[in-house]
Amino acid sequence: MTTIRVLIGDDHRIVREGLKQVLADAPEVQVVAEAPDGGQVLAQVEALGGRQGLELVLLDVAMPGLDGIDVLQRLRKAHPDLPVLMLSTYPERQYAVRCIRMGAAGYLHKSADPDDMLAAVRKVAAGGVFVTPATAEALVSAVGRSDARAGPEALSHREHQVYRLLTQGLTVTEIGAQLGLAPNTVSTYRARILEKTGTKNDVELAIYAERHARPAAL
Repeated sequence: MTTIRVLIGDDHRIVREGLKQVLADAPEVQVVAEAPDGGQVLAQVEALGGRQGLELVLLDVAMPGLDGIDVLQRLRKAHPDLPVLMLSTYPERQYAVRCIRMGAAGYLHKSADPDDMLAAVRKVAAGGVFVTPATAEALVSAVGRSDARAGPEALSHREHQVYRLLTQGLTVTEIGAQLGLAPNTVSTYRARILEKTGTKNDVELAIYAERHARPAAL
């Protein structure tokens, strides 16, 4: 039986412990490292020799400092053969398409059934791509869109970071401090986001985000 060596990147210790308990049910899966932020994920990957020491990185989307999408971008450049399975509390419609387009081998909600988690780890470690029905629907919907304002995936990576924080109620100054940007720069991104989403203010943007977080009507 081939060992699947896994690194878990998540800023919540209780989540890391929960993931380790789930993975412990699979005798071939071994958690060899864990990290609470993006910078440490990258350092751990380098320390382990990338693909030589790992079969898979389980990576949270939202982490302090470098977020999961930043880390994914850097891993794809430095270690393109190392599979990354993204984890999040955000709905597939918000992040799955973006992550998979950027090279993730799968996207899984943290509330997923443990059996689905193990299935995802095994498939991704074997070189496959794990896609849930919700993610598949989001991918099909994104492919079918012609309107640039149809969804958050039309935003650039940095715009999407600012968009996520704006819709969480953070001010321009707070977003700048979190992302290491000048408030004026954040304001520029905010203006672009409003234009691309066809919204006029933060209230409309919050409503827009809620609408695009819900599954499409059948």
